[in-house]
Amino acid sequence: MANISGTRVPQEPKDEPITSKFDEGHNEAQVIQGQLRNSPNLKRRLKSRHLQMIAIGGTIGTGLFISSGQALAHAGPIGALIAYMFIGTIVFSVMTSLGEIATYIPIPGAFTSYATRLIDPSLGFAMGWIYWFSWAITFALELTATGLIIQYWDSSVNIAIFIAVFWVVMTLLNLLPVNFYGELEFWFASIKVVTIIGFIIFAICIDAGAGKQGYLGFHNWVHPGPFVDYLVTPGPTAKFVGFWAVLIQAGFSCQGTELVGLAAGESENPRQTVPRAIRATFFRIILFYVFSVFFIGLLVPSDNPDLQLGTSNASASPFVIAAQLAGVKVLPSIINAVLLTVVLSAANSNIYSGSRMLIGLAQDGFAPAFLSKTTKGGVPYYGVLLTSAFGLLGFMNVSTSGGTVFNWLLNITAVAGFILWASLNACHIAFMRALKARRISRDFLPYKAPFQPFLAYYGLFFNILIMLTQGFTAWIPSFSVESFFVAYVSLIIFAVLYIGHKLVYRDPLVSPLQADLDTGRLEVENEHWEVTAPTTWYGKLWEMING
Repeated sequence: MANISGTRVPQEPKDEPITSKFDEGHNEAQVIQGQLRNSPNLKRRLKSRHLQMIAIGGTIGTGLFISSGQALAHAGPIGALIAYMFIGTIVFSVMTSLGEIATYIPIPGAFTSYATRLIDPSLGFAMGWIYWFSWAITFALELTATGLIIQYWDSSVNIAIFIAVFWVVMTLLNLLPVNFYGELEFWFASIKVVTIIGFIIFAICIDAGAGKQGYLGFHNWVHPGPFVDYLVTPGPTAKFVGFWAVLIQAGFSCQGTELVGLAAGESENPRQTVPRAIRATFFRIILFYVFSVFFIGLLVPSDNPDLQLGTSNASASPFVIAAQLAGVKVLPSIINAVLLTVVLSAANSNIYSGSRMLIGLAQDGFAPAFLSKTTKGGVPYYGVLLTSAFGLLGFMNVSTSGGTVFNWLLNITAVAGFILWASLNACHIAFMRALKARRISRDFLPYKAPFQPFLAYYGLFFNILIMLTQGFTAWIPSFSVESFFVAYVSLIIFAVLYIGHKLVYRDPLVSPLQADLDTGRLEVENEHWEVTAPTTWYGKLWEMING
């Protein structure tokens, strides 16, 4: 790997110190040459295997195991499959965009800092807070899902009990040093991966005739059909409407892959581990998602009433429905038990990512400085507690309208994720311009992604398009204020944050020559990690699998 040194950068006038204020006279963030005086004492304790499983574990959650059922009901087996594959190309554009920046500047709370340094401090402020809001709300979503899953066995149990119990457990776990989190996520994610592989094998057997339904083949693609007519008069338009409506669910399912970039600030040897994690994570997730959705479409008819998310337990999961239809009595309970570990893993990642995002906001002066304080073990305890507090919103689901609340939270968090993806693509475009202004070739980047910078423009365009059009169902069949608010509340919050910050501080846009490409980079280049080659056969196998 080539070492990028400052000798290739032409001499320029020294930039003014990058400063940004959260509250004038109360909490002024003092930044000297782009670096906070009181930087967080995070520890680089995450290994390569931790980093890869954190991304996989944070992504494979309720979006795949529960919400994919609604995608099948709205778009049909082929419509849902195409939607997930299309979102996969957007994920690729985001991951490669993030990868080039994160390996060059691997810092804590990276996303808000990238936007602040490369584009506009107001964008960093708005994007950082909306992303934190997304993970904080998603934590409540996952806690709600734990109750729904447990109610599969006993619907008489009050969901509030489990929300309270798991809220306490998840909060305490995130107060442990980061290597404990990494190890826990490694095993949680391993269970998910084994479950999906097992489901794929199970699906092949059932589709070939091992279940009580006999040979299925592509029967469900013929009846009820490959596509579903959704909302409007049956025909090609109705089928396209179903496909486009599913994009928001598919996007929600894949969101979390970007956690690799967020965890880069706590990973060992990020210049080596982050590119490897990005390559492996993308292909694994696409493989798992595409194959899972494909086989779900083979086993479960799109008109199955249990697919509708209005049901109040995990019977809405297409994985459970597939096992029930096959007549395998014990498998639904096994899958349901795995679903419980799935959502707990995702909830664990929610607090981690939210707390690290608060560190980035505090570093850039966009949040109170105390949020960047850490324990001796490198745990940002104030950030953990603030993020976990939003999990208490899960108690809204104690009412009988649990499915409605679940849908609300799903849409709010999903759109916020698209905002982040679009911002990361925009950051990469600005990053390329900054490199060009300094005459730094992409050949000198620690990770040089394929098809860039064209993929960044591709991802930016479609992320914005999906954000702006995903709420079209609010006008069908007649305008619904509630549906409109659910669809666009994240965009409204983002706009208020951006405009409000711009009006108060009037920070100018960052020019390519002013972009800070050094803070965080030089520190990493001066550190050295001992790279130990595996000696055991299983270690060598793991190394080969991970590239």
